[in-house]
Amino acid sequence: MIYKFFYTLLGIIILFTINSEAQMNNWEDLKAAIDNEASKIESSVIEWRRDFHQHPELSNQEFRTAGIVATHLKSLGFEVQTQVAKTGVVGILKGGKPGPVVALRADMDALPVTEELDLPFASKVKTTYNGQEVGVMHACGHDVHTSMLMGVAQILAKMKESLPGTIKFIFQPAEEGAFGEECWGAELMIREGILEDPKPDAIFGLHVWPVPVGEVGYCPGPFMASVDNLKIKVEGKGTHGAIPWQGVDPIVTGAQIVLGLQTIVSRNVALTEGGAVVTIGSFHGGARNNIISDDVEMLGTIRTHNEEARVLVHKKIEQLATNIAKANGAVAEVKIDKIYPSTINNPQLTQQMLPVLQQAAGKEKVKKVLPVMIAEDFSFYQREIPGMYFFLGILPPGTEPDKIEANHSPRFFVDENAIPVGLKALSYLAVDFLLHPNGY
Repeated sequence: MIYKFFYTLLGIIILFTINSEAQMNNWEDLKAAIDNEASKIESSVIEWRRDFHQHPELSNQEFRTAGIVATHLKSLGFEVQTQVAKTGVVGILKGGKPGPVVALRADMDALPVTEELDLPFASKVKTTYNGQEVGVMHACGHDVHTSMLMGVAQILAKMKESLPGTIKFIFQPAEEGAFGEECWGAELMIREGILEDPKPDAIFGLHVWPVPVGEVGYCPGPFMASVDNLKIKVEGKGTHGAIPWQGVDPIVTGAQIVLGLQTIVSRNVALTEGGAVVTIGSFHGGARNNIISDDVEMLGTIRTHNEEARVLVHKKIEQLATNIAKANGAVAEVKIDKIYPSTINNPQLTQQMLPVLQQAAGKEKVKKVLPVMIAEDFSFYQREIPGMYFFLGILPPGTEPDKIEANHSPRFFVDENAIPVGLKALSYLAVDFLLHPNGY
């Protein structure tokens, strides 16, 4: 009886080892196939990227871009859904074997920025935005995101029959926000059901970032901040500038509020548990040097890394602004609009996929980075399913620190040598997750 149990256990161990080795060999074969296909289509991806860069479209206006994406996915035999959240495109690739579902996401929209780069494919597009004549530019790299995900779709379509499961390709509009819209981008796509039928078990995405080309930056847990819009209106009492005692000066009151806001972060938020920022970017009141106006309007942004700090900061802003105004005999009205929650990478998923990123970029080029205060609506997907978001470096070698142009700059430049790393990273993540959804 003991021998029978021993041989049964031994058989199970041998079978598990054989299956594990077979899976590993399958992964190595698929990885080699990805590398081969990525090298073949790199020039096509660069061509797509330059075309998108030369023909940028603002949020919810990505009609040309979406049309190119949809046509490409259909040519690969995908199930394709268009006009999702206005201009979004979703493609579904079903593997030849049953298995889990994974999603990959790219954003498509450009910014109201006039390009200053001297490139043969520089944008010359002009538009009217918020009442002003401006240029349109892919100043945040979404042209790279879109073209790379098109490339990944083509790579993985070639090995469809070997894939155990399903891959959803999400081409999202309006990540930068849509002027005058109540809801846009990721949030609207989710409302319209893109995370259902089938529901992904995980989602991955990347953002090009001004660090050395080909480097990959990852951060488990809180990675990017939530973002909320702040508007404070101070009502005073106008009077002649020579006799301020006969009025209530909203400019002085507003200035005290701006200074007071700085103490919210420095004296109320536990910064060891995550960052926070309160910035007033616009302060407008009055029209003449010797007239004290009736009111002042301030516009600002609020950034936090966790929901507890977000709630606290909102509460403190309301208390501080209204009480400073009251003390001066004025009235302050505070309006806060929530935009994006914080981007929080699932720690277990991030740790699980770290070796995959290292294989794609090279172990020495994959670096753990600190959280940043910019925001991303990829965070909406992460509220529904486990997700991981990471940075892909696009700075040319030897770029001097004072020459670095940040995302949203009219001089934002992408070294296209980053594209092969992005193709491999997204392809590896999708395939490895399908093979090992629960890790090795």
